[in-house]
Amino acid sequence: MATETLKSDTGAGGTSVIRRVLLDNGALSALVVLLVAMSLLSGDFLTTQNLLNVGVQAAVTAILAFGVTFVIVSAGIDLSVGSVAALSATVLAWSATSAGVPVVLAVILAIVTGIACGFVNGALISYGKLPPFIATLAMLSIARGLSLVISQGSPIAFPDSVSRLGDTLGGWLPVPVLVMIAMGLLTALILGRTFIGRSMYAIGGNEEAARLSGLRVKRQKIVIYALSGLFAAVAGIVLASRLVSAQPQAAQGYELDAIAAVVIGGASLAGGVGKASGTLIGALILAVLRNGLNLLSVSAFWQQVVIGVVIALAVLLDTLRRKAGSGAVSSAGTAPGAPGSGRRGALKFAGAALAVAVVVGGISYFNSGSSGGAKKVGMSLSTLNNPFFVQMKEGAQAEAEKAGIDLTVTDAQNDASQQANQLQNFTSSGVASIIVNPVDSDAVGPGVRSANQAGIPVIAADRGVNKADTATLVASDNVAGGKLAADALADRIGGKGSIVILQGTAGTSASRERGAGFTEGLKAHPGIKVVAKQPADFDRTKGLDVMTNLIQSHPDITGVFAENDEMALGAVKALGSKAGKSVSVVGFDGTPDGLKAVEAGTLYASVAQQPGELGRIAVQNAVKAAKGDTVEKTVKVPVKVVTRENVADFS
Repeated sequence: MATETLKSDTGAGGTSVIRRVLLDNGALSALVVLLVAMSLLSGDFLTTQNLLNVGVQAAVTAILAFGVTFVIVSAGIDLSVGSVAALSATVLAWSATSAGVPVVLAVILAIVTGIACGFVNGALISYGKLPPFIATLAMLSIARGLSLVISQGSPIAFPDSVSRLGDTLGGWLPVPVLVMIAMGLLTALILGRTFIGRSMYAIGGNEEAARLSGLRVKRQKIVIYALSGLFAAVAGIVLASRLVSAQPQAAQGYELDAIAAVVIGGASLAGGVGKASGTLIGALILAVLRNGLNLLSVSAFWQQVVIGVVIALAVLLDTLRRKAGSGAVSSAGTAPGAPGSGRRGALKFAGAALAVAVVVGGISYFNSGSSGGAKKVGMSLSTLNNPFFVQMKEGAQAEAEKAGIDLTVTDAQNDASQQANQLQNFTSSGVASIIVNPVDSDAVGPGVRSANQAGIPVIAADRGVNKADTATLVASDNVAGGKLAADALADRIGGKGSIVILQGTAGTSASRERGAGFTEGLKAHPGIKVVAKQPADFDRTKGLDVMTNLIQSHPDITGVFAENDEMALGAVKALGSKAGKSVSVVGFDGTPDGLKAVEAGTLYASVAQQPGELGRIAVQNAVKAAKGDTVEKTVKVPVKVVTRENVADFS
C-alpha cells in the first residue's frame, strides 16, 4: 500500500508539477494571468521590443526592491531608498563634472554614499532605538534635501562612460536588464548562501530568540540596512544612466513600488519570509501592468486605480493561499522563502518559468501583431494634475476626434523616468507619431532619440527637447510672455519696489524661458529689486508653502511673479488680504482658476496662453509629420496679458 501510494504521488507530481507550482506561488500565477490577458487584449504587447521595454521598466524598481527584501525579511522597513538613489546619482554626476573627479572614483563615491545612508539608518535603529519607519523616513528627507543642495535643484549631466549603463548591447539587449539580473543573483546568493542571509531570516522570525542564540543583532541590522543603501545606489546610477542626467527629484515614490514588489512577491512584513525570485516577479507585475495599461489606452487616472486594486488582490490571494497551505508547509518543514528550500524549489521555479514561456510563445504565434498604424498617435504629458495640461489634453482629444485619429494620452506625473517608459511603449507599439510635453527637456532626450531611430516623428509641446530631433516645437512664446509679465508688474507697482519670483520645475524649457524673459524685461525697470527666487515646481500647494516662508523673511515685498497660475494662486492664498492690494501678483497661463482670480482682483494679471489651441495644433502637426508632409520647425502660439479690464474677453 505504501509503495502504491508513493508511485501514485510520484506520477501525479510528474504530471501536475506546473499546476502545483502556480498554485503554490500566488505572485507567479498573477504574472502568468497578466501576461496572457495583456497579450490577448493588445496586439502590441507580445513583441520582442515591448517585452524588452518591460524588462527595462522593471529594472530600477527591482534593484531597489532586492535591497528592500533584506530589510523586510529581517522585519524592518526602508522608506529612504528612492531618495538615497537620487542622492547617489547626484553625487556621481556632480563629482564627475563640477568637482572634476575621475569617473571611476565618482562611481565609488556614489556607492559609498548609498552604503553610508544605509549605515546611518541601521545605527539609528539599532543603537538609537528609533523605529525603522521613523529612522528611514528621516533619511528620506535628508537624502532628498542633500540631493537638491548639491544640484541646486537642477539636473546634472551624467558622464558618457556611465550613461552606457542605460544603453543596449548589440543594439537590442538592454544593459539595465543585465544589471537587474546580476543584482537579483547577488540577492539570492546573500539570502541563501551567507551567514548574514541566514541571520536576516532568524532576526525576522524572532529577534529575541536570534539574540539569545548568539547573533549580534544590532551589528547585523547595520549590515542589512547598509546593503539596502548599496542596492539603492546601484538603482540610482542605472536610473540616471537611462535619463543621461542626475535628477534631484528622481525616484520619488519608488520606495513604495519597491515595498509593493517585495510583498507581492510573497514576503511578509512581519519578517522571516521572502526570496529574490519572488521580488523579481513582484517588480515584473508592476511593470507589466503599467506597460499594458499604456498600450490599452487606459485613462491615466484609472491606471492608478487599477494598479492599486491588482496589488491588493495579488497580496490578498497570496495571503489566503498561505493560510490554506499552512499545514502542508508545516509538514514540509520549511516556510516559503526561508533558507533550505534547496534544489526542489529551484526546479519548480524553472518549471514555472518554462510554462510561462510556452504560454507566451503560443499566444505570440497566434497573435496578429502590432496594432499600430497611420491613425494612431501617442501623447505623453508631464502631468494631468494641472489645469493647463488638462486643457491641452482636451484640445488635443477634440482635434483627434475630428480628424478620426486614435489618440492615447498618458500622464507622466512629473516623473522623468515614467515619461521615458511611456515613450518606449509608444515606440514599440508602432504609433504613427508621438507628442511629448517633457517633464525635463534633457531627460526626455533618450526616449525621443529611440523614436527617431524607429522613424517615428516627435512633436514637442509647450516645452522643448534637448539633444534629440523633433519634427516641430508647438509652444507659447514663453520669452515674450516673460517680458510682458515684467512690464505688467512694473506698471502696477510704479517701476520700483522689492519682488520675489516663484520658479517652475528645474530643467524645463518653460521655466527657463519664462524666467529669462522676465529677467530681460526687468532690465528696463532698474528701480525693481528681486529679493528672492525659489522653485515651487509649478504646483499650487508648493507655491503656498514657499510664499508663506518668503513672507516671513521679506515682509515688505510689493510684487510677486509666478511662472504659472497654479503657483500664483498659492502665493495669493499665502498673502491673504495683501494680495491685490499692497502686493501685486502676476501669473502665467491664463487658466480658468487664474482668470477667476484676475476677475476677483486678487491676482493682478496672468499672461494668458491657449492650452487647448496648443493641444489642437500639436495633433495637427503630428498627423502631418506622420504623413511625411512638411511642418514648420517652430510654431509659436501667441500670448497676451490679461487684467481685470480685459478678462471678460478670455473668460
